[in-house]
Amino acid sequence: MKKNIFTRIGALAMTAVMAFSMAVGVSAANEANATIDTSKPTSLTLFKYDLTSAEDAGVWDTESYVSTGIQDAEVNTTLSPYAVEGVEFSYVRLASLDILKENEGTVHHIMPLYGFTEDPSTNSAGTVDFLAAIGLTTNDAYKVGTASNSNRIWYFKSDTLINALSNSLRTNATSTKDTLESYMARIGGTAMPETDANGKSQVKNLEQGLYLVIETRVPENVTSTTAPFLVSLPMTTIDGNEWNYDVVIYPKNDTGSPNLEKTVREAKADTGKNEGKTDDITDGYAHTATGSDGDVMDYQIISTLPTITSSATALTTYTFEDVLSKGIQYNKGDVKIEFFKDAECTDKVATWTESDGKFKVEYTDYDPASGSKMTISMTEAGFQEINTATTVYDTASSLLRGYSNLTLRITYACTVNSDAATVYGDSGNLNEVKLTWKRTNTEYYDTLNDDCHVYTYGVDLTKQFSDDAGNFDHVKFLFHNTTDGYYVQAERNDAEGIYYVTGHTDKESEATQFSPMSDDVNKGKVIVKGLEDDTYVITEIETDDGYKLLKEDITVEITSAPGSEVCPICETALLTVSAKVNGSDVQMNEDNSSVHAIVPLTVTNTRGYDLPKTGGNGTKLFYIFGGVAMVAALGAVALAFRKRSHA
Repeated sequence: MKKNIFTRIGALAMTAVMAFSMAVGVSAANEANATIDTSKPTSLTLFKYDLTSAEDAGVWDTESYVSTGIQDAEVNTTLSPYAVEGVEFSYVRLASLDILKENEGTVHHIMPLYGFTEDPSTNSAGTVDFLAAIGLTTNDAYKVGTASNSNRIWYFKSDTLINALSNSLRTNATSTKDTLESYMARIGGTAMPETDANGKSQVKNLEQGLYLVIETRVPENVTSTTAPFLVSLPMTTIDGNEWNYDVVIYPKNDTGSPNLEKTVREAKADTGKNEGKTDDITDGYAHTATGSDGDVMDYQIISTLPTITSSATALTTYTFEDVLSKGIQYNKGDVKIEFFKDAECTDKVATWTESDGKFKVEYTDYDPASGSKMTISMTEAGFQEINTATTVYDTASSLLRGYSNLTLRITYACTVNSDAATVYGDSGNLNEVKLTWKRTNTEYYDTLNDDCHVYTYGVDLTKQFSDDAGNFDHVKFLFHNTTDGYYVQAERNDAEGIYYVTGHTDKESEATQFSPMSDDVNKGKVIVKGLEDDTYVITEIETDDGYKLLKEDITVEITSAPGSEVCPICETALLTVSAKVNGSDVQMNEDNSSVHAIVPLTVTNTRGYDLPKTGGNGTKLFYIFGGVAMVAALGAVALAFRKRSHA
């Protein structure tokens, strides 16, 4: 369908033009009806409809419709729901409309000709430039005349003009449209009123003649402007017997929008699930991800650029406003923009970094209450490349230009906070992006939104002594992530009584040794926040004197999976989490309105059966009991000896 875009977008407008291109051959008796009233003013009315959507909805068929230059009430009724507001057309009068009258035997021929007048002050640049834009010269004129001021007048048949314009648009669409748009701006074309809510624009009291009409400004949803067209005011009716002084045209626009998707993954540099992913593809990215506090998260924003066909459809705004929840912070200075021919991001066209000057990045300061924001906007140099680059398309044969329909990919990294700002549990840390885009009519714009979610969890281990007499300061635990093969590192916030994860290590000697709190509020608690959804083995490596170490390690499994709740923005199932301790299901605790956030477990140390400690009363008692035993033994020996002697 796209390869036939010229035929479709020009069909309605060009049909109106062709209606006046036919020579009017009538008998002398009908000449009165075909006589033009040169004193009568004319008008031009345009109705702009989104025929792309109308065709997709099955209510319109552009191919079969024939425009007559007269308002069609049925068309207006059918297409009124698809009116396009904010389109601007400009016009310029190129030539006068003159009627050539010639006799051939008994037949009187009446032929409309269009007279382009020489202007010595500009060396007839206006006429010459226009003719050159459509592949003609003054030598192609049907005849040459002389005006009253002795300037030459080049008379052209409508067929010559129409065929030349049609051929130029068919073979050099982009360059022809650009040339004519530039010509319109240079010669001082007049802008029609923007199309209103009904898609209508109208100008009245126009001087009769041949007009060039060009779509010069469009709102954000127009992807392809109507091809420049010529219209005669007045023009002959479809039967060729009368003149229509109020011409109505239904020019077509293709419409469409870019798309937007934001996804995230745990960075490849971190020990974790995305190990082995490459930089060149989007492996591992999704709308949901889990990570530990302190983890680096890779983000990407994917957007397919809209179609650009000429200067009128050029992009003037393409800005991404990215908002991070307070639980995550931008790493800053690492934004990269890439352009690809394919949606899979494998066929790269260009790579931009901030130092190239084609986009700029602005950050708001981090606010623990509301998070932070990053704005990525294109510079003038960036738009120049996006709108006009010839890297992808051959502008001599294609309507597409610049980076039309390419996949734009933005990548950057963020770090999950290691503090209370992070949201723990199934509420997740929301990260949103909004794309704002405009074309040449900057009063009209559109926005797209998408988001992704980062999840992290916690463990609440309660340590108990069987006699409630042990010293918690002498207890130490290690957390070993056996899924990814690392030991957990964390720092304790004594005021909150919470360990926040800060990193990973594969060396046990560098792992954090977690001790329970001993204050009255969090007595015996080891609360660790910022764990990803993996399996952890918790090992008690020290306990208080006189108590047994735990006989076995504790295994905690945290498992996240898509749940029944769907995000209204990204339309992705949000994660829900469950947990097991030593293979048994446990109900996770709530944390700051996150219903499932923290895995609870309790461990108890019992007293041991070790010998009493040496020294002190224990040793004295041992000596006393030992002495008594020896005296008793000696007494028994003496008694036996005495009995034996007596006998």
